[in-house]
Amino acid sequence: MAEAATVHSKRRITNLVMTSLTAICAVFATSVLLIIIGFIAYQGISSLSWEFLTDTPKPVGEGGGIGNAIVGSAMMTLLAAAIGLPIGIAAGVYLAEFGKNWYGNTIRFIADTLIGVPSIIIGIFIYTVVVMPMGRQSGLAGGLALAIIMIPIVARTTEEMINLVPNSMREGALALGAPQWRVSWNIVLPAATSGIATGAMLAIARITGETAPLLFTALNSRFYNFYYDQPMSSLTVQIYNFATGPFEVEHAMAWAATLLLVGFILVINIVVRYLTRKKY
Repeated sequence: MAEAATVHSKRRITNLVMTSLTAICAVFATSVLLIIIGFIAYQGISSLSWEFLTDTPKPVGEGGGIGNAIVGSAMMTLLAAAIGLPIGIAAGVYLAEFGKNWYGNTIRFIADTLIGVPSIIIGIFIYTVVVMPMGRQSGLAGGLALAIIMIPIVARTTEEMINLVPNSMREGALALGAPQWRVSWNIVLPAATSGIATGAMLAIARITGETAPLLFTALNSRFYNFYYDQPMSSLTVQIYNFATGPFEVEHAMAWAATLLLVGFILVINIVVRYLTRKKY
């Protein structure tokens, strides 16, 4: 009995130590995020104003803002989502439902490779095949570059989420005589909606923070531009331009734009979590 009590005591101590360590790691990971967000807010909140959010960049000392960059980022992100989400989700459904063969394995390998490819390479590729034939940078080229970055992320996330759907749901629908495509469309996809939406959110957050490919493809514009065939400003490129400027006022505007970008990503996370929450 004494030996059993000793073993039980050691297990309790080991469990307490490991639980404490994991809790400390969780607090550390959360603290890093909060420190970063807090520092960005401290540096940038003083420069936020309605003029800053709606105006265009002006010479130093004359104010100015990032309204054109907000519009440009929104337009290119919408274009990328319109192209990348349907293709990525469809590819993920194929890989999960029909991709248990050499062709599916090849697609997975290519998708995993694309996820790891530096975004600047994708920017150079779009510059070669789109920008050079057009003769100028454009919002269209920027949106295409962001879509290529988005597609493999959405595809692989969609596949993983669909694989989590119990096979019993598929088997039940097939037993009732439903064709495979209807099972995938009416049973599997609705069951995996929350996970797919999360993957889409992660992909949008990823492309929203991209800078390198947009330097090659969309370049920049100091004015509002609503045409995809013309150079277009973006938040990330504008932050880069402000941050590398020689004046303190530009640095302050870079922090404010960074705060806006981080806040936008945070809002996306909150909205998607709310819409895809489980209802009991």
